[in-house]
Amino acid sequence: MTLIMGILNITPDSFSDGGRYLDLDVAIGHAEALRRAGAHIVDVGGESTRPGAERVDPDVERGRVVPVIEALAARGVVVSVDTMNAATASAAVAAGARIVNDVSGGLADPDMFAAVAASDADVAIGHWRGHSTDMYATARYDDVVGEVVAELQERVSAAAAAGIAPSRIVLDPGIGFGKRGDQNWAVLNRLDRIVGLGKRVLVGTSRKGFLREAIGDTPFGADAGAGSPAAGEPDLARRDLATAVTSVLAADAGAWGVRVHDVATTRDALTVRSRWREAS
Repeated sequence: MTLIMGILNITPDSFSDGGRYLDLDVAIGHAEALRRAGAHIVDVGGESTRPGAERVDPDVERGRVVPVIEALAARGVVVSVDTMNAATASAAVAAGARIVNDVSGGLADPDMFAAVAASDADVAIGHWRGHSTDMYATARYDDVVGEVVAELQERVSAAAAAGIAPSRIVLDPGIGFGKRGDQNWAVLNRLDRIVGLGKRVLVGTSRKGFLREAIGDTPFGADAGAGSPAAGEPDLARRDLATAVTSVLAADAGAWGVRVHDVATTRDALTVRSRWREAS
């Protein structure tokens, strides 16, 4: 079964939902809604990693995420923390987080792997080549799939050297991080290469720009006439549908989990996939 990780951004500037969940009660309510919709894990982040985003002071980040994680863990929600800061990771695990989701793969903070090793949390290691302020400056590859695989292997070795057991490691190909449109598609097309490294694999395509580039910006029903029930549907719905398709394809390639904003659509897509496969 492919797990669904629902996204909860406690930030003012995330690209699709910034500012919506800064209030503690609102954040908890959204997390509960994600769980009811089918999320197996809720990923709580206090620093945006959208292209161009500036870094957040770790004290501010912890102030955003720790109260939410404490409240969710007390309710029995399985929580991961989306952070590149070792001190935030440690505080989040102490508050009840069970996974540290570091999109930088331990590169942004040299203390990250030691902090995780000292805890009982798992770690999701993302492929990453630089901070969001200029992430595309490093989007130069001779062999994008081979280089992503090799660089993830290097991070696995670094995590092991820090004392993190192989069974605690999840790999994330870092879709959208230091990769442009076709480079993302190339990595997804050969996701089996990353699955072949023998670790759980987490894929996060949700609402990302390369999906918009593929499907365009025209809203559903915009050319269907004024009476169309789909007229005026926001572009976000198209990205969520595209996300669900990539989630199914990732599951087919062996992904352990998918990270999404719209849990219900991806849940339905994965359910249809399961029924299809069960009938064969």
